[in-house]
Amino acid sequence: MPVSAVDCVQPALQHAREQLFTRFRFGQWSRLALVGILAAELHVGGCNFGNFGSNWPRIPHKNQNEFLQSRVPNWLLPLNHAHISEHIAQFIGLIVVGIFAAVVLGFVFLYINSVFRFILFDSVLRRKCSLGEGWGKWRRAGGRFFLWQIVFQIAAWLFLLVLVGVPLALALAAGWTTDLRQHIGRLIVGVILLLGLLGVFVLAAAVVQVLAKDFLVPIMALEDLDFADGWHRLLAMIRPEKGRYAVYLLLKLVLSIAAAILFGIIALIPALFIFVPAAAVVIAGHIAGMGWNVTTISVAIIFGTLLLLLLIYLIALVSVPATVFFPAYALHFLAARYPNLDALLHPAPAAPAPELPPVPESPPPFEAPPLPPSAEPIG
Repeated sequence: MPVSAVDCVQPALQHAREQLFTRFRFGQWSRLALVGILAAELHVGGCNFGNFGSNWPRIPHKNQNEFLQSRVPNWLLPLNHAHISEHIAQFIGLIVVGIFAAVVLGFVFLYINSVFRFILFDSVLRRKCSLGEGWGKWRRAGGRFFLWQIVFQIAAWLFLLVLVGVPLALALAAGWTTDLRQHIGRLIVGVILLLGLLGVFVLAAAVVQVLAKDFLVPIMALEDLDFADGWHRLLAMIRPEKGRYAVYLLLKLVLSIAAAILFGIIALIPALFIFVPAAAVVIAGHIAGMGWNVTTISVAIIFGTLLLLLLIYLIALVSVPATVFFPAYALHFLAARYPNLDALLHPAPAAPAPELPPVPESPPPFEAPPLPPSAEPIG
């Protein structure tokens, strides 16, 4: 009988303990931290960007030149309206180049992420992390998973466009936006329904992503399947046990929240290790009379980027137990339903060597019978 999602928590904890703490190896920790970043398997608390842009100063409608002179640094004062109008084309070109570069980098990271999902699966399954060997071993399977991720992203964006665009187009065609007071009730009901549909869509997309990275990756890896055949195989396994898989998803959500809180608190240590020296350098530079100019801003951007990358790696380093636990949790749950994986996760103990039959004792060496006593002489 397949085990439940609750029964898999303890084996996953034991799996992570044996891989990371029974024999501590810093090299494995450091490699698993990098794998966790590139496979997007970090379980820490997120940052709050809800107030981004809320404290920007308002530019008055009048006396804008005086406002610019009072707020803009001296090295930017030569950029008046005439200069800005002359360089609008350059600014637009830079924006286009930036968007194109962001799209290209996004596809590159998506491909790397696809390969490293298999490297993470293999590292947890074999309890050994090797980046070079893993890349060569799983690059082909990662390419197939990369195609799945592209198909999923395109389908999700098209569905979202239809989900938002069709109601908006109907509202414009019906004239609801021309007279808001007359149609306020319909607009409120429509917005509530739209938000509900968006919530369902986000939930469904999250479920598909979790199923793909937790179960589709092992099936594609062990059977050398493409994503279409892999999904067919996975859905056939889910169909008889929809309830158990639903419990798995709910329990994983609870465990992810708990891990985010726990490792978010632990992540404060490397954050302080980065932010305190950085703040000390900024304060020291301000006391020394250093001002903001092109050079100092460029240096600040470069070092700030390096410190951010270092901070992400340090957070991933302290979050390695979660990086190993959650894939192990998925593997133990799937192995109870997937014999191919169970044979690798729980290999049968080696059979003892057969006992050889006892060697018969060699017969004693041949001994000649004793000679009869010689006859005594007569007389």
